[in-house]
Amino acid sequence: MKWYVLPVEAWRALTVNRLRTVLTMLGMVIGVGAVVLMLAIGQGTQHTVNQSIASMGSNLLIVIPGAATSGGMRFSGGTTPTLTIRDAEALASLPSLKAVAPIYTGSAQLAFGSNNWNTTVYGSTPDWLTVREWGVEQGQPFSQTDVRGANKVALIGQTVVKNLFGNDDPIGKTIRVKNMPFLVVGVLDEKGQGLDGRDQDDMILIPLSTSQSKLFGNPFPGTVRFIMAQAKSAEMLEEAEVDMTQLIRTRHRIVDGVENDFSVKNLSAMAQMAAMAAGVLSMMLGAIASISLLVGGIGIMNIMLVSVTERTREIGIRMAIGARQRDILWQFLVEAIMICTLGGALGLAIGIGGAWLVGYFTGMITVVTGVSIALAFLFSAGTGIFFGFYPARKAALMKPVEALRYE
Repeated sequence: MKWYVLPVEAWRALTVNRLRTVLTMLGMVIGVGAVVLMLAIGQGTQHTVNQSIASMGSNLLIVIPGAATSGGMRFSGGTTPTLTIRDAEALASLPSLKAVAPIYTGSAQLAFGSNNWNTTVYGSTPDWLTVREWGVEQGQPFSQTDVRGANKVALIGQTVVKNLFGNDDPIGKTIRVKNMPFLVVGVLDEKGQGLDGRDQDDMILIPLSTSQSKLFGNPFPGTVRFIMAQAKSAEMLEEAEVDMTQLIRTRHRIVDGVENDFSVKNLSAMAQMAAMAAGVLSMMLGAIASISLLVGGIGIMNIMLVSVTERTREIGIRMAIGARQRDILWQFLVEAIMICTLGGALGLAIGIGGAWLVGYFTGMITVVTGVSIALAFLFSAGTGIFFGFYPARKAALMKPVEALRYE
């Protein structure tokens, strides 16, 4: 039998009982659609995490104050003001660090005209922009002179711009922060959502000295909430973490055997762990959805076995007029592959459409990649070959005389 005749013969055989063919194909439609949809959701989650990691900046380290102890009760880290501006200045001299930014934060109500908005205020130095790899979209950053003079200037995030100014240009405008006038000198680039789910653009940045002395006050002069630093490279992260710990222990006169009154966290390592978790989630979703492909394949095998039994006499006639075993084998195998391929194509369309609908109605990011499409389609064709081979081989091994006698 010529190779180009096989698809025609297979199509004729499948259209004899259309309802059974459609029901058999349904297993592959659901299987492939589920795989594509689950992979799209998993890839979307991974994409969101990767975006959040990129928005944080690279090679990040954070130093937070130690834990307080009162009446025998130990409180969480950050409750004791043990870090100072001098600590940050000393850390900046370490050869393993690129930039260091001391930070003093608080929340405040902002107002401009009839609009108002509550947001987080970060008091820091110009190096904060370097540490966070955060650019200025409009205007310019404040300078070290503004920090020394405790000037009332501010860089504002995109969310603050939308809520206070709408479509107006904020540069050069004066906003009120806790009823204090601040000149807007710049607008920060958009960062989006962070790993903790918060909007990173919902903030303003002001000079550290202004935050401490004029806006929030500081009951412990010279102290800061925490310190952020950026290592010079990913390879130097561990070295930087050790250097920072040793330097601050020395500055705080902490002797051997005594617990640190601070902690150094590797944010980049934590971010990579989140990325790995998202990758595992994507693989698990794909694996779970693949079970439906297996179920669909078993359904195809059952129907093909029934078809072989029903067409035993036909097989005998074909063999009697000269059909070889491989012709019979390929005839039934092509039928199984055709069912899986057509079902896979339809399932592919449903999976892509389902991913779009999930993103449209839930706001979740879904990513359909060429790899996931190729894998789903190849798996559907492979399922046809794998589960169609046994029924096809059973048909091919029939003896012509016994097949012709079959009623």
